[in-house]
Amino acid sequence: MTHYLEFEKPLAEIEGKAEELRAMARANEDMDVEKEAAALDAKAATMLTDIYKNLTPWRKCQVARHPNRPHCAEYIETLFTEYTPLAGDRNFADDHAIMGGLARFNDQPVMVIGHEKGNDTTSRIERNFGMARPEGYRKAIRLMELADKFGIPVITLVDTPGAYPGKGAEERGQSEAIARSTQKCLQLSVPLIAVIIGEGGSGGAVAFAAANKVAMLEHSIYSVITPEGCASILWKDASKMREAAEAMRLTAQDLKELAVIDQIIPEPQGGAQRGREAAIASVGKAIAQMLAPLSSQTPEALIKARRKKFLDIGSKGLAA
Repeated sequence: MTHYLEFEKPLAEIEGKAEELRAMARANEDMDVEKEAAALDAKAATMLTDIYKNLTPWRKCQVARHPNRPHCAEYIETLFTEYTPLAGDRNFADDHAIMGGLARFNDQPVMVIGHEKGNDTTSRIERNFGMARPEGYRKAIRLMELADKFGIPVITLVDTPGAYPGKGAEERGQSEAIARSTQKCLQLSVPLIAVIIGEGGSGGAVAFAAANKVAMLEHSIYSVITPEGCASILWKDASKMREAAEAMRLTAQDLKELAVIDQIIPEPQGGAQRGREAAIASVGKAIAQMLAPLSSQTPEALIKARRKKFLDIGSKGLAA
């Protein structure tokens, strides 16, 4: 069943009418409604193009959070072969919000790590809606160290509103775990590629995205805080999230202009949720393009370039 966002309601009406006509035709074989239904389909396609032609930052936030977008598990299942999941931080527990393991990408051994939100109520609760606890980041550190030891590239898939802010997580050193994960990213002597496939929220995202190359899906977002959180701090009013989203410059297009990311991956018309297979294929193509030139670089060059990339963020235009 198609899940429509608030701004897609006019589209829902047209597509619903087309489906009603076809349902009537299935119930009565003498009815021929295909011409009318096709006209509605054409109208819906035009409306979809118009809606997604110039999405506001807040609408992009809604698309990035769409429950039907493909999540980490689906990307791993489709793009990687011989995936062997690795669990636990060897200290406290296994955090199901973070999944990762050894795999092959285009027959090349890699370590893939990502946030997993889940796709139904049960799995979303199990995965804590993609919000990792300290043990999740410590598991990621363990996997990155393993990749470094064996000289295999690391690919991360980022999709989280942020690290889990619960009392237990704070007691177990949430901030320290995020900082050490970010530090480990910067220390890796192997290629590190990060793709933001939905939400890239706060330090919980940066801990996986301090990479040699960072790409974002066209309608994904990447920010230091959610628009609702920003609005609550600045205006003491979470309902001003639209204004906050505008001011935060959290879209892929803004971040590419600011040189925070390296590449924007196009999504199918209507977002990744309307063309899951095409979106996943585009991400796979982008990873291959980014990984190829990095594979021939020395460990020293990889570390130096990665550090310079992040030290240079924010310096654009300062010389002027």
